[in-house]
Amino acid sequence: MTVLIKGAGVAGLAAAFELSRRGIAVEVVDAAETVGGGASSYAGGMIAPYCEREAADEAVLALGLSAADWWAEAVPGEIFRRGTLVIAAGRDSGELDRFAARTRGYERVGGNAIGKLEPDLAGRFDRALFFAEEAHLDPRKAMAGLYERLVESGVRFHLGGADSPSEASFSTVVECTGAAAIAATPGLRGVRGEMLFLETAEISLSRPVRLLHPRHPLYIVPRENNRFMVGATMIETDDDGPITARSVMEFLNAAYAVHPAFGEARVVEMGVGVRPAFADNLPRVLDRDDGFAIAGMYRHGFLLAPAMARQLAERLCGAKHPPLFSHPSFRKEAIQ
Repeated sequence: MTVLIKGAGVAGLAAAFELSRRGIAVEVVDAAETVGGGASSYAGGMIAPYCEREAADEAVLALGLSAADWWAEAVPGEIFRRGTLVIAAGRDSGELDRFAARTRGYERVGGNAIGKLEPDLAGRFDRALFFAEEAHLDPRKAMAGLYERLVESGVRFHLGGADSPSEASFSTVVECTGAAAIAATPGLRGVRGEMLFLETAEISLSRPVRLLHPRHPLYIVPRENNRFMVGATMIETDDDGPITARSVMEFLNAAYAVHPAFGEARVVEMGVGVRPAFADNLPRVLDRDDGFAIAGMYRHGFLLAPAMARQLAERLCGAKHPPLFSHPSFRKEAIQ
């Protein structure tokens, strides 16, 4: 069996890993010059199934629980298991109770515990939720590492539109093109996400911090070299134009509320990604005439790509045991 995967974002790379580890010959094609472009490169990289459950279906939690272990195996050393800290300003402290009521897996902590977890936030917040089992990674580094491992294992890549193989020469084609598939996939829509990178040596964080707000919730994810990824909006549009002034102001105001040092930080990058999503915001492995498609990753790319890749591998290999996913949203669907 030979499989062609179209798309070298997080879904395509995860699928390539799952298939190649089962001994299937895999090639990956992408019009971009490098892997991990599109929305994948602007992801927060939070492996946070409990926090995501607050605004998502229970299936997101169930399917995402094993994601940190998957990434630890796929790209050793790139996953950080330090949990997630969820905070709120005093006037918005009721948001913590609302958030807690919609999920689980947390510990309520007070000001002293917050200071021990994140010394630079000591004295700034009186209470928080700490999700100790969650993790995070740097999406760009993780995808680069996964690409290197796939190449070493014999997976062939055709990037930049050069030397693209004929689809007819493969047993199966797997579509993993993200937002590019929106127009051709019934029920798929675009959701715009915006982010920016701040750089400052005046503050240090060890884990993702989520600031709750009734209108403008925000997360800050630490990266290397004194950088912090700040995001992200969820706007119902497939417009991938430049980030808006409103979003920049909201991000900067919220980051300043977390710590005033962010007010002096340098804005070193801004980005926009369109995330494909179905009406229920849950991903699918879809049947196609020439194979399969992984579609609708929404904002859960790094959290749910491992589960989608495993489902694809099970179906492609003709597993005899029950399907990996029991949630009704993961029923067998066909692209008409």
